[in-house]
Amino acid sequence: MKKFLMICLLLIGTIGVAQTDDGFGIKAGLNYGSTGDLKENGSTIIDNPDEKLGYHIGVFGKLDLGPIYLRPEIQYTKLSNEYNGVTFDLQKLDAPILVGFNVIGPLHVFAGPSLQYVVDTDLEDVELSDVSEDFTVGAQFGVGVNLGNLGIDVRYERGFNDNEVSFINNNVSIGGPVTIDTRPEQIIVALSLKL
Repeated sequence: MKKFLMICLLLIGTIGVAQTDDGFGIKAGLNYGSTGDLKENGSTIIDNPDEKLGYHIGVFGKLDLGPIYLRPEIQYTKLSNEYNGVTFDLQKLDAPILVGFNVIGPLHVFAGPSLQYVVDTDLEDVELSDVSEDFTVGAQFGVGVNLGNLGIDVRYERGFNDNEVSFINNNVSIGGPVTIDTRPEQIIVALSLKL
């Protein structure tokens, strides 16, 4: 009975320190995922490139509306993956606009659109054109836990729009333009600190 009472008191204390107030803060974390297929003349040469770790760093705001909240963020993100041993890097600014729901205590779920601005693309030893669209839209959804001013969340992101970058000096191609779809698909783990 004492153990049960201790667990109940601990749970009540945890619920009491859950981050529920308005505010802003900083966040950073790791991304694991990839961009899209490598194509030649519209036909896929390599799909599902080798995924590598990337990272992100940024700021967030939170507007508490009772059981729901609004959390806009802005962050710099770097993604990397490999096409047959050749590394492709994508740098972008992300601005997710998340709507969340406080489930119980410190546990919350969220989802929303992610506005993305591609800053730079780089393929090892290959000159690339600019992406077809600098600005794209995707979606994020996930789950998180906040304990006091510290939070951790895990989310999934997927870009909606095809957004290709082309090889300029196309020495590797015989039949036509070679492109990479820069649309991200990734799992994101983030730590946040409310200031």
